[in-house]
Amino acid sequence: MNERDSEAVAAMLRARGYRIVPDENDCDVLLLNTCSVRDAAEQKAIGKAGYLSQRKKKRPDFVLGILGCMAQNRGASLLDQLPDVDLIVGTQKFHRVPDYLDNLRAARDAGVPVGASIVDIAEEAGSQNTIRDHLTPESDAGAATEATPQVSAFVSIQQGCDMHCAFCIVPRTRGDERSRPMDEIVAECRALAGRGVREITLLGQIVTSYGRRDYPAANGVGAFVQLLDLVHAIEGIERIRFTSPHPRGFRDDLVAAYARLPKLCEYVHLPMQSGSNRILRAMNRPYTRERYLEIVAALRAAQPKMYFSTDVIVGFPGESDEDFAQTREIFETANYDMAYVFKYSVRSGTPAAEMAEQVPEEVKEARNQILLDVLRANSLRRSQALVGTVEEVLVEGRDQTGARFTGRTRGNRVCVFDAEPRLIGSLVPLRIERASVSTLYGGLVLAGVEK
Repeated sequence: MNERDSEAVAAMLRARGYRIVPDENDCDVLLLNTCSVRDAAEQKAIGKAGYLSQRKKKRPDFVLGILGCMAQNRGASLLDQLPDVDLIVGTQKFHRVPDYLDNLRAARDAGVPVGASIVDIAEEAGSQNTIRDHLTPESDAGAATEATPQVSAFVSIQQGCDMHCAFCIVPRTRGDERSRPMDEIVAECRALAGRGVREITLLGQIVTSYGRRDYPAANGVGAFVQLLDLVHAIEGIERIRFTSPHPRGFRDDLVAAYARLPKLCEYVHLPMQSGSNRILRAMNRPYTRERYLEIVAALRAAQPKMYFSTDVIVGFPGESDEDFAQTREIFETANYDMAYVFKYSVRSGTPAAEMAEQVPEEVKEARNQILLDVLRANSLRRSQALVGTVEEVLVEGRDQTGARFTGRTRGNRVCVFDAEPRLIGSLVPLRIERASVSTLYGGLVLAGVEK
């Protein structure tokens, strides 16, 4: 979501005449889009901003801004630590950034002293509809030596969260649940397809809650699956993904969609958080371990080749050895291909921050490492099982070395291979020759397509 928000701000600034430069040391304006999910993310952003503010001693006209969740969470109090920050803009005001920057720079160009920073973290009705414009890679002359077509895109469909999990600060930083109009989302996806985008990832804080108050179910099909059907019908779109969902959203209509919509990739991010019913209740997560495993089984029945990723928190207040053992059991049973494993981080203002029985840091670290070891073994085993098979890969562009090309399988595995630039945006068959924990390596196999 933060990546998508950053793209939207960049697109708005380009439209206003600003240009993105490849080196942050050469810029006149630097905006940090921040996260507040964990305290470590906020501290990292504060450290970066403190380092950047030193530039003002040499360049007083340099503009430094903080955007996003940390700005929303801390607001003007950030100025106590970072008095040289010029702009603090919250999660519902990204679209105001160009105006605020224009005002700051116009005042300085005119020699008018600017004595106060701009802080805007107010809510704004309809703000979910402003995150819709996408970057065009060729729009910044000199930003890249070889323009790479955009073949995949994030499309924001829903923002905010009404779930209020005990550990989570997102409802405070992103606001109440709100959805974009379905016809606008479809129009955006159609326009992206016209520009060569082949893969769409639908985004939301709880993406599966899309439109639940705005669009009635039709023949047992809810709003989110109705949207999937409409995007699936767009010519040129070859793959559909979505993130982040909630287990609550995997009703029969969504599970069935994996069997009947060939463009819907067989990859699911299914946050677990804990495998203990006692801890799930304390977290205010409205499902049980039994229901979670039912969803996993139903998805695998609908799509036997399904790949899974998840979110897990270890060391939630009160988590016992037995609670963690239950989490580990599900972690092994679900056979995840990828996971985000987090040590519980106290977020001020959340119910969990006030709970007794905070787990010692060394216990969190040990449990975190146990799950990472299980994940590494699972992921390597799943990757190695693909050696010798042929996978459909969407060619995205050159890899980090620039010598080879990269793309992803339908199961979201990164692949590296030899190809030609003309294949960027194409779906190609790749024979997998070797595998690491997270990456597949192979060669193109069809005559006329090889390399």
